[in-house]
Amino acid sequence: MSNTELTKRTAVELAAGLAAGEYSSTELTQAHLDRIAAVEPTVHSFITVTAESALETAARVDQQRAAGAELHPFAGVPVTHKDLVSTTGIKTTAGSKMLENWVPPYDATVFKKTQEAGLPLLGKTNLDEFAMGSTTEHSAFGNTTNPWNPGHVPGGSSGGAAASVAAFEAPFSVGTDTGGSVRQPAAFTGTVGVKPTYGSVSRYGVIAMASSLDQVGPLARTVADAAALHQILAGHDPFDSTSLPDAVPDFLSAAQTGATAGLKGKKLGVIKQLQGEGWDAGVLATFQEALATAEAAGAEIVEVDLPSLSYALDAYYLIMPSEASSNLSRYDGVRFGLRELPTDGPVTAETMMKASRAAGFGAEVKRRIILGTYALSAGYYDAYYGSAQKVRTLVQRDFARAFEVADVLVSPTAPTTALKFGQETEADPMALYLGDVATIPANLAGIPGMSLPAGVSDGLPVGFQLLAPAREDIRLYGIGAGLEAALDDKRGSTVLAGIPELTVA
Repeated sequence: MSNTELTKRTAVELAAGLAAGEYSSTELTQAHLDRIAAVEPTVHSFITVTAESALETAARVDQQRAAGAELHPFAGVPVTHKDLVSTTGIKTTAGSKMLENWVPPYDATVFKKTQEAGLPLLGKTNLDEFAMGSTTEHSAFGNTTNPWNPGHVPGGSSGGAAASVAAFEAPFSVGTDTGGSVRQPAAFTGTVGVKPTYGSVSRYGVIAMASSLDQVGPLARTVADAAALHQILAGHDPFDSTSLPDAVPDFLSAAQTGATAGLKGKKLGVIKQLQGEGWDAGVLATFQEALATAEAAGAEIVEVDLPSLSYALDAYYLIMPSEASSNLSRYDGVRFGLRELPTDGPVTAETMMKASRAAGFGAEVKRRIILGTYALSAGYYDAYYGSAQKVRTLVQRDFARAFEVADVLVSPTAPTTALKFGQETEADPMALYLGDVATIPANLAGIPGMSLPAGVSDGLPVGFQLLAPAREDIRLYGIGAGLEAALDDKRGSTVLAGIPELTVA
C-alpha cells in the first residue's frame, strides 16, 4: 500500500489494517512523517515535529503486537497535539514567545492517555498565542495555512491541529475549545471537530486561558474518528477539580450505529438567532441544503428561540478575558518562561516583569489581558464580570428549554467561510469577535457541540454545528454520524475528498 493511500485512510480504517497485519505502525507513522515533510513548508501545521519519539512508540507497539500482547484498538495510529498540551521533555510553547523554550516536567492527562493507548505523537501543532484568536495568525511562530487554499486561514485557535488533519498529515488531532477553537477551524478546513461536555475531558496539564470555558476536544476527518479519539481522551481525573465522575460511554459504537440507523425520528432545532443578517449568503444556502438533506432522511426540523443568545457574545468577551487575565498573571519572568531585563533605569521585580511581558506577549494577548483586568477591577466587577455571569445562567436556561422540544440544536458553525490572510488585521478586533457568535454559547453553557462539513461555498468548506444537552455527547455522535452519512450519500463522498492537492513548496 502506498504512503498516499495510508495517509488518506480514516483512523478507524487504519486501526483495522494494523490489527489485520496489512502494515505496521512503523510503516504507518513513517508515511505520515513523509507527508509532513512534503507539505509542511506550505501548510505549517506544526511548531514541533517529534519524528524520533513517534517512531520509537510505533516500534514498541509493533513489538507488542507481534508478541501477542493485548493492545488498545487504536494502538499504533498516530496523533498530533495542540501545543497547549504539556508534554514531558518536549517543548510546549502555547504559540508564544513567553514559553518559546519551555520544556514541561510533567504530562497533561490527555497526552498521557494517548500515550497509554499507544498512539505515536507526530508533533505539536500551531495555534493562536495562548489560544487567543480565530485564525492562527496570532502565533509567535508564523501562520498556518488552510489546505483548501493556502491564501486563506485555517481558523483558530486550533488551526494547526485542524490543518494537520485536513492536509492528511495526521488521521486525528487533539485541540482545545474555549469559544469555538475546535469547531470553527473544523468548519474552515472541512473536518469534524467536537467540544465535549465541560468537565468530561481532563484539563490537567493543558495551559489555561479561561478555566471555566476551556475544554479539550478531538479533530478528525469523520465523526467516527472523532468519537474514537474522544473515547481515549475522556474520563474522570483526580488531578482536575472540575472533572466529572461519569463513566466513559462508547462514543465509537454510537457513531457507527448512528451512521446505519440514520436520522428518522430525530428532531433538529434550528436556532432562530444564529442565521439571517450578517451571515454569508453562501454559508446559509449550504446550511439550508444540508437541512433539506436531513429532512429527506427522516429528521424533523423545528425552529427554536433562544433570546439570551443576543447577549452571549458580550458576556463571553467579559468572562473569557477576565479569567485569562488571572491565568496569565503567572507569567512574570520570575519562575519560568521568558525573562527580559529593562534596558534603562533600575532593575527591580516590577521593571523586569514589565519588560518580560512586553517582549513575551503579542498584541491580542495584551488586548485581552487589559480588557479582563479592567472588568475585574474595583468598582467594575459587579457591573461587568458579575453581570456576564448572570447572562451565562440565562443562556443555560434557554438551552434547557430548547432541548425539551429538540434532540439537538443546529446552526452554521461560523457566519463565513475561511477568511483571507490579512483580513483580520484590517478589521476592527471587536467586529472580528462576531465570528464566534455561533460557537460561544456552548462554552458558556458547558454543553457539547460538534462541527461537521455541510458542503462547500465558493471553493471553501462550510461547517454544520450540532449542540446537545450536557453529558449527552453520545447523542451528538449518533445524530452527527447519521447526518454525515446522509450528506455523503447525496454528494457521493466526503467533503474532504474534494480538497485540492497541495502544491509542495
